[in-house]
Amino acid sequence: MPARALVFGPAGSLDHVSHEPRGAEDAVQDAPRDDVVLHEAGEGTDDDRQDRDRPGDDASDGDPGTAQDWWDDPAMPWKHRPGRSDISCLVWMGALGVFSLVMMPLRAWLLGAPSRIPALVAVTGSRTGSATLGALVREGDYRLVVPWVLVLVAGTVMSCKFDWVYWWAGKLWGRGMIEVWAGRSERARARYERVERWADKAGWVGMLLAYVPIPLPLMAVVFVLAGANRMSVRRFVAMDCAACFLWLLGFTVIGYAVGAPITSLLAGYARIANYVAIVLAGVVFVVALTGSWRRARAQGAKG
Repeated sequence: MPARALVFGPAGSLDHVSHEPRGAEDAVQDAPRDDVVLHEAGEGTDDDRQDRDRPGDDASDGDPGTAQDWWDDPAMPWKHRPGRSDISCLVWMGALGVFSLVMMPLRAWLLGAPSRIPALVAVTGSRTGSATLGALVREGDYRLVVPWVLVLVAGTVMSCKFDWVYWWAGKLWGRGMIEVWAGRSERARARYERVERWADKAGWVGMLLAYVPIPLPLMAVVFVLAGANRMSVRRFVAMDCAACFLWLLGFTVIGYAVGAPITSLLAGYARIANYVAIVLAGVVFVVALTGSWRRARAQGAKG
């Protein structure tokens, strides 16, 4: 009698399987069916598909180095995936901050002697230096061969040399840069919104009033809004340089009218100018070191 074995079928039933030799017809019937092969090599079971479709299962979703992880941030001025222009403009904005810090001790040192005042105006476009320049002309202490008007022209160019970056930021991101400056501080946000309303009402006159020496971020906001409102870069540069020259000329006239008191103050400041420059250089170093430490700490936390 042929031997038989008990095995479990697909539905858990018991089947009798004979160990007798089987013919070709039986072998064909027992061959793997197409649906079984497709099931093994295809999409898999419903549970398998659900596992693959779960958020975070894709390796790219959990990669902290993907572009989406760093650019989609409220602290960034853009609302879209940044392109080459966005990155370049952001780098320029950062360079402006570094340049301003580096120039602080230089400004303090140049202000410390009457002979250095023309260089202060020509290199930095300093309004304080312009007033002092006018006082030196009044007192007869201006001894350069170059006319003082040309010093103001050079100061205008140097003062406006980076203003186009703010215009560019406004053209690329609208008021996005203003939102970055305001940050999460309600007081700062209210201050920037007040300046924005004023700039919208002032129109093109705002380019002239942007140089008013008051403790509000007039200049940066006006320049960003000029780009956001699609003012052409040629018109922006022309109006900016004209406004800057008029203000430098105005401070020079005021200094000329005041005269001796300004030169007396300059003489008193000259005694401590070097110390002020050294202190400011130390401040710049500390700020740079602190910024580097914070960036390293933030990268370490992300890692």
